[in-house]
Amino acid sequence: MTERERAPRGVDTTVPSVARVYDYLLGGKDNFAVDRQVAEMALEISPDAPATGRANREFLQRAVRYLAGEAGVRQFIDLGSGLPTQGNVHQIAQAVAPAARVVYIDHDPIVLTHGRAMLAEDGITSIVQGDIREPEALLAHAEVRQLIDFDQPVGLLLFAILHHLNDDEDPRGIATRLLAGLPAGSYIAISHFHNPGAAHPAVAAQVTADEKLFNERLGTGRWRTREEILAYFGGLELVEPGLVPLLQWRPSPEAAPHVQTAAEIAPLHYAFLGGVARKP
Repeated sequence: MTERERAPRGVDTTVPSVARVYDYLLGGKDNFAVDRQVAEMALEISPDAPATGRANREFLQRAVRYLAGEAGVRQFIDLGSGLPTQGNVHQIAQAVAPAARVVYIDHDPIVLTHGRAMLAEDGITSIVQGDIREPEALLAHAEVRQLIDFDQPVGLLLFAILHHLNDDEDPRGIATRLLAGLPAGSYIAISHFHNPGAAHPAVAAQVTADEKLFNERLGTGRWRTREEILAYFGGLELVEPGLVPLLQWRPSPEAAPHVQTAAEIAPLHYAFLGGVARKP
């Protein structure tokens, strides 16, 4: 059976997908030849890309544990969730707080197909089709409103999605509009590709090549400055340790000795930052 025949309806296997390229880099199986080709080209430029992808997933998991535990958040919106993998948001949140409600939102049809199969019997988790470029419509979506009570704090997760908005799509404005729709006491968690510039010129050169490849083959992908990424938090006070390389955000006790200083972080990890902030 060909890949085209195996693909869910509406999936074009001749065009690479961001979600499926990530899936391949993370060792997943929900990808096609065109996705693997782009991923292998990226690996030629950045051999550490799979490790960086894993670091992003691990940061997401630590952030969700913090939000569901110490911060007491009981409902989450994971926007641009990507393909299901080990340690998904609902699994992490509900391990801490079994009644935690989670809505995944993505526009990729293969993500929706796999997500709905995984969540078929889960009454407090759902997946919704939507586009981040329509923030008010997402927050007003009937299925979102079925699970999310906007009179109570929400954990909004924007992991590896804002860097797939081009500058002319106004990612800062979209983040601002999403934050405006959240009640007081909510949290926003963001991870984003980072160009460290003159602070790490070799990394800056590497990610510039990555950005060129991503835009040529996927039509998307921006490695932005620290100041640009900070702006997405809308001036909110960040939870300690702030906006940092992913490995440095509250590492687990067993990992902490390996990431205590910036000098111990592999160079490519400077190319991906993450942080969490609270809306007062």
